[in-house]
Amino acid sequence: MEALKWINYIISIMFFVCYFYQLVYIPIVWLFNNRNNNKQIKNKLNRYAVLICARNEQEVIADLIESIHGQTYPGGLVDIFVMADNCDDNTAKVSKASGAIVYQRFNKVEVGKGYALKALMDRINKDYGNVYDGYFVFDADNILEKNYIEKMNQCFNQGNQIITSYRNSKNYGANWISAGYGLWFLRESRYLNNAREIIHSSCAVSGTGFLFSKEIAQKINGWSYHCLTEDIEFSIDQITKGERIAFCKEAILYDEQPVSFIQSVNQRMRWSKGYFQVLSSHGIDLIKGIFKGNFSCFDMFMNIAPAFILSAISLVCNSIMLFKSIATFTNISDVFISVGQFILNMYLTLYVIGLITTITEWKQIHTTNFKKIIYTFSFPIFMFTYLPISLMALFCKITWKPIKHSFSLDRMSKEGIFLAKK
Repeated sequence: MEALKWINYIISIMFFVCYFYQLVYIPIVWLFNNRNNNKQIKNKLNRYAVLICARNEQEVIADLIESIHGQTYPGGLVDIFVMADNCDDNTAKVSKASGAIVYQRFNKVEVGKGYALKALMDRINKDYGNVYDGYFVFDADNILEKNYIEKMNQCFNQGNQIITSYRNSKNYGANWISAGYGLWFLRESRYLNNAREIIHSSCAVSGTGFLFSKEIAQKINGWSYHCLTEDIEFSIDQITKGERIAFCKEAILYDEQPVSFIQSVNQRMRWSKGYFQVLSSHGIDLIKGIFKGNFSCFDMFMNIAPAFILSAISLVCNSIMLFKSIATFTNISDVFISVGQFILNMYLTLYVIGLITTITEWKQIHTTNFKKIIYTFSFPIFMFTYLPISLMALFCKITWKPIKHSFSLDRMSKEGIFLAKK
């Protein structure tokens, strides 16, 4: 029993050591959030290609295209490209009718967003050549604030080669699952990427809502990342090669989150498996970067490795001690108390993280005040579910599975999400 107490204590200390720096990020944001790290040098209007890879997204893709056409940025400088990837619905037809340039791809072997992006970039280079200054990447369920491209262009004009944006949620208030996702992405935007931008460290691309330059596109041969989490693979590869990913907090994107627990499990299993893939392929490069004094490498390594390893060790040790106590009928209550204290400490830590994010991002969370409060209590539970999901991903064969999206602009208005006016 005493051994279990020491194991949980040591694991708690290791968690603190690994992630203390992220606690420091919080006061950094509070103290320096108004500092303008991206002062505009020139007002160049760049030409952009928008890349959208969509699989059976006929219900939402027209809204994304509409929000791009409605930007404050000159529309003549923005071309929208859609890769209808293995679709068996009207995604291609709806996209074309909405004003996008549409390609179709049918490949049941090379499945996933990374392969679709590669195919789309190859077609654009073949048909249009090297005419774009930068490339935006969005998912079909996204919606952009009207000044999104304008703000990203200002940041791009500072010489930033890769830029990510503020990720908000279309359907935060749907249930505890969508709120769990939404709160995590808000926290990532405000207290990870924003803090990294303030200290001029590198941010990380999070799935969607990012921009990279034609120079980066040339270096990566259009797109060359095909693991299950191509965004993290792209981020870490660029960081280990010396690039810095910037953050534009004024560019706001709305993203639809899963509301079904089964879909959430499938998605997060894919993410977890992708983290393992990236750790396998780029872990050594990250460690080398850490020993060279690259803080961004340390930051990225902490985000893909220690939490799962420490949590898995804790689960195994506590389970063994619990089963041993039950089998021998000794110290059962003491084991339950120790395990309960450890779980409570983790719950309270996650609750405080979620509460701080909820309070500071209150106006950005589009749901009722009651739901804003109640979902701070379910947030730690949502995060706890990552552990069994990650364990399953470690041993299961994972394939890319589409997530159904249906949250439209009309529904956003009903939820009280009104995009900024021109």
